[in-house]
Amino acid sequence: MSNFEVMQVKKNPKADLDRYSGLYFVIGLAIVLFVVWRALEYKSYETVKNEIVMSYLEEPDLDEEVPVTKSLLLPPPPVMPATPVVIEIVEDTKEIEETLILSTEVDQETAVAERVMSVDEVIVDEEEEEITVPFAVIEDVPVFPGCEEGTKEEIRQCFQEKIQLHVRKHFQYPPIAAEMAIQGRVYVQFVINTDGYVTDIRSRGPDKLLEKEAERIIASLPRMTPGKQRGRPVKVPYSIPINFKLL
Repeated sequence: MSNFEVMQVKKNPKADLDRYSGLYFVIGLAIVLFVVWRALEYKSYETVKNEIVMSYLEEPDLDEEVPVTKSLLLPPPPVMPATPVVIEIVEDTKEIEETLILSTEVDQETAVAERVMSVDEVIVDEEEEEITVPFAVIEDVPVFPGCEEGTKEEIRQCFQEKIQLHVRKHFQYPPIAAEMAIQGRVYVQFVINTDGYVTDIRSRGPDKLLEKEAERIIASLPRMTPGKQRGRPVKVPYSIPINFKLL
């Protein structure tokens, strides 16, 4: 070894006191700041003692002496003298007209004049009874317009053909019934009265929509010459089926 190496002082690294001085300084500073912060935040409160005072109600003494009362007898009120009733008689200065009621009874001495009516003065209104004759047996069937000429049988046949033609001409399928696929046969019955008009229309079918359309077709029939039985106009019922069918 050299002399320089001999002369160098060897130190123990663990014996160096300045090694952690910076760390200790920071820790101490943090502790001081924490103590100062807590001192500033510390608050003192006055201790208030709440005294609870409970009061007890004393029960009243129920054995109280009730004072004795005496009833006072008062004299009755004096009776007031009654006021005398004075009746005044007033003379009626107006004359009363008496109404004479005559008797309506007739005695034996009263002669009653009766007007004797002659037979010529009595008018009797004869009410003609409307007679209904079926179409199949009537002598003169109702005449449809355009069927005036020909024999009775030809007029009858023409009537039926004109009815069928009128139904086909005025037939309209109800739109709602067509959408719902309602179909079937409707039987319509009506009456041709003594004036030649169609009345008393009745129908029977599978649905109200079809019945209403059938009645509308028959109601649009024209006025006809009324049917006659022994030369006298009569009511003639007639029926016809109308078939509603979707194609």
